[in-house]
Order: sequence, then structure tokens, then C-alpha cells
Amino acid sequence: MKKITCTIVLFLMTLSSFSQETIDVSEKTIKVPALSEEVFYYGFAEGDKLIFSLEEINGKEVKEIEIIEYPSNSKFSDYKTKKIENKQIQVIKKGVYKFRIANSSLGGRICKIKIQRIPINEKTKNFNTTVNWVEKQETTYNTFTKDVTIGYDIKYESRVKKELVKVDTIVTQLFDKELRVHSETAIGKNQYTYATVELPTNTYIPNQINPYKATEVISWSYWLGVGQKSKEEYEMSNKKFTTGISALGALTGYGALASLAITGISMFNNTNIGDNVNFKFYGIQNGKEIIIDYGNVISASGRNENIKQGSFSVQLFNDNFRDGIDVNLKMVVIQIQKTWQDVKYEEKIETPKIEKQVFKEPIVTTVKVPVIEE
Repeated sequence: MKKITCTIVLFLMTLSSFSQETIDVSEKTIKVPALSEEVFYYGFAEGDKLIFSLEEINGKEVKEIEIIEYPSNSKFSDYKTKKIENKQIQVIKKGVYKFRIANSSLGGRICKIKIQRIPINEKTKNFNTTVNWVEKQETTYNTFTKDVTIGYDIKYESRVKKELVKVDTIVTQLFDKELRVHSETAIGKNQYTYATVELPTNTYIPNQINPYKATEVISWSYWLGVGQKSKEEYEMSNKKFTTGISALGALTGYGALASLAITGISMFNNTNIGDNVNFKFYGIQNGKEIIIDYGNVISASGRNENIKQGSFSVQLFNDNFRDGIDVNLKMVVIQIQKTWQDVKYEEKIETPKIEKQVFKEPIVTTVKVPVIEE
């Protein structure tokens, strides 16, 4: 019985002796510059007693001293102190501790620091208190709500739209006359002969802004020739004209002239036999005379798509000293007639069905964290 008692007493004495063993973690003197702070980190084992001592060697106050269980569990803090002696903190679980010394004065502070630990048992006696920093990715989530289309409500509504249903080409005789132009020696007569040509007025029914029928001049053409030989050439050109737009059939004798007005391609052969005539087509625009076409020819033809409204004058001049001349002048005008009508139709109306849904958006950041070497 005495032997067993002695063994227990010896064990308890050994355990008591070990439990009081203090291990230095760090002992150093640091300078904390003005208006700044110094921070350092050490690791501690589960069950350790952390012992912290600090003394400002010039006897000046340090604004704040704090010991934090990383990352944010404050274990001890003191303000405006000059000395801390053997402050003990029980370490509940293995972890990193942050030591922060802050200086708010305009002068530096020189602090003597001692950090110690008392291990709980022999197993943690050689615990490595060194802290290393490693990069670690942390994921947080940004939660937000947004409208999401989950389907559509569909219905049909009656609508009316305006559609172009018909386009007609209209060929109209604009001028067809034989004009006498006297010679220089004709008594009481003038060497100049004049004529006026009126272009059809564009029409819009019911109005120009929103017409359902519109008739517009797009171009006109002319042919003129002096004497019988020119007339024969004109008639020959029309006989050769055997194809063309169907609208031309309603205007017998003007096929080649209508084709010129529509296509811009002349099928007339200008004769070089006969007397000549000086001609000029002209008008007044903004108070000034503009010349539309002119020449000194036996016969000629042409097309115009610039002057489409109003009127213009034809001037013929005979430079023959003795003989008067007869000038045949023919013109046709091309109009396009468009017809619209209202057409009913069913329009498909799709209305989106919206609901609010919650989403989580991951945000991955890389941070440096302290770890304890095993």
C-alpha cells in the first residue's frame, strides 16, 4: 500500500513540475513609429497558456495593445499603458494569435516584448509556433434578384395595313404639231416660232400625305424633224418597234417615242437630208431661265426626267434666208399610277410572363492566410 502511494505522489510531483515549465516563444525589442502600428503572428497549441509581457523602455504610454485569436476574436486589449507583466491567456484550441501594438503619438515608442507559452503536456512541448503565409482562394456569393421570362401569353388581334395592289404605266400624248417657221425674207413674218408645253399635274387621292391612288410624271420624251424625209424616218422607226411594254399599245404611232421615255434608249435614226432648225426647250425656275435641251438639227430626239411639273416653252428658229420650213414636234409623257388598299390581317401578340427569381453569383478572391507548421 505504501509503495502504490509513493508512486502516485511521485507522478503528481513530476506532472506538477512539467506543468510549470515555461517556453519562450519570442523575446525582442521593437520600435513602433509615430502614428503607426506593429503586427506579428505566432501559433499556439491546444491547452497552452500564452504569457505576454511588454514594457516601453522610456516609460511612455502606448496607445493600444491587443491580442487576437485569428482572424478576429479579441482575447485581450489595453489602452494607454506603459507596461504589461505576465498577462496569461488560455488557448482553447490550436490556432494563430495576432499581436498588435499601436502608437498614436508623434514620437516613436520603443517596446521590450516577451511572449511565452506553458504547454499542457509533454506531447505539445515542442510545438512549432512559426507562422507561414499561404495564398488561399475564398468563395463568397453575391445574391441578387432579377426578372426572368418563364413563358408567353399569346393572343391575336385584327389589324389593317395599307398595301400597294396595283401599278400602271400610263403613256399620254403631250404634244403633236407641225409648226411653220418662216424664213428671213418672209414679209411680215418672224423667223422664230414658239409653243408652250403643259406637263400633267401629279394627283393624289384623297391627299398627298396618305394617298390611295397616286398618278405621277416620271419622264417625257420628244422627237422633232424638218420636212417630209424626217417624217418618213419617224414612221419607219415606229414600224420597226414590235416589242415593248403593254401600256404602249394604247397609243398607236408613238411606240418608239414611248420606249425612249421609259427606257432612255432611242430607236430613231437622225436624217441628214433636208433643212435644219435651231431649237431650244426652256423654262423659268426661281425667276431665272433654265435651258432644258437645245440643238441645230434636221431631226433629233431626247428624254427628260428632271422637269416633271409645270410648263416649258419651245423655241424654233429658221436661219434660211429664203425658204420657210415645217417642223414636226411630237412628245409623250410617262406617268406611273399606284393604287393602294387597306388589307385586314391577324397580328400575333406575345406578352412575356415575368417572375422574380433569386440568383447566387460566386465571387472568388485570393487571400493570404497564416498557417502553423506541423
